[in-house]
Amino acid sequence: MSVTILGIESSCDDTSAAIIRDGCLLSNVIAGQAVHEQYGGVVPELASRAHQQNIVPVVHQAIRRAGIDRREIDAVAVTQGPGLLGSLMVGFSFAKGFSQGLDIPIIEVNHLQAHVLSAFIKKPDQDNNTPRFPFLCLLVSGGNSQIVLVRSYYQMEIVGKTIDDAAGEAFDKCAKVMGLPYPGGPHIDRLAQTGNPDAFIFNKPHIADFDYSFSGLKTSFLYLLRDRIIEDEHFVEKNLNDICASLQKTIIAILLDKLLKAAKHFGIQQFTLSGGVSANSGLRSALHDLAQRHNCEVFLPPLEFTTDNAAMVAITGHYKYLNGDFANLGAVPFARTMI
Repeated sequence: MSVTILGIESSCDDTSAAIIRDGCLLSNVIAGQAVHEQYGGVVPELASRAHQQNIVPVVHQAIRRAGIDRREIDAVAVTQGPGLLGSLMVGFSFAKGFSQGLDIPIIEVNHLQAHVLSAFIKKPDQDNNTPRFPFLCLLVSGGNSQIVLVRSYYQMEIVGKTIDDAAGEAFDKCAKVMGLPYPGGPHIDRLAQTGNPDAFIFNKPHIADFDYSFSGLKTSFLYLLRDRIIEDEHFVEKNLNDICASLQKTIIAILLDKLLKAAKHFGIQQFTLSGGVSANSGLRSALHDLAQRHNCEVFLPPLEFTTDNAAMVAITGHYKYLNGDFANLGAVPFARTMI
């Protein structure tokens, strides 16, 4: 019997809805929020208001583009957390109403689990090569930097995590200091492509086991800029590409050193990459190189599935539906959680 899932994502500043049938993606609609650019970061109250405006038309477009009738939907999967509580409440409230209106189950989805399972999103008429269990997922975004040991669709364990800032935060905060627009990560990636990655040296942390830290990197970055600007007020402008290339190289090295250490420890030779920072061209290239050097396989998500999107929520909902894992109407969203 065919299973059709509506996925809804509203954890931060993107309102998204997707339709997946039998694990195959039929539509994925995302409405962004440009209003935050002028503030250099996401403003929670503005994000909530924008979700309220976007949620109905986004869901309507997802159903229309999928070419189905809403009565064909078997369940609605929605991000429960972590995220901005006000934003989550918009998506969660809509999902509850939608499920009641059609008398279908509601499935609560952990946002981080959804990022991990984005590796299993399938598109029609395409070769869909997916990882085999167990594998390691490097989950890197603005709020999370984790190494996740994935044993099945339902069994995941965080074996390494950041003890302070995430990789995405390091990119964005350093970019802001250099006067780059928000979000800063893509701008650093673009500028780094024509810079010298060995021009400057930044501190790398010495953290036990497989955990991450990026606070020391940010501090060394700020000290470098402070000392050089004292000597030449135009230092950043003159060396912007080299600074970006060196910063990006250091962040990538920190991420992959721990991933490789975890792979050797657990005896795993398959990697996936997920989260917003997985769109970084330098990280994608470096992970490919690492896999080739150590005879490993790597599975990279298409760029459309790197940022927050409902397709990853819908595919997670698909597997939870098959497992009979449904929520009740008393469920509530949450701002913070682990996988």
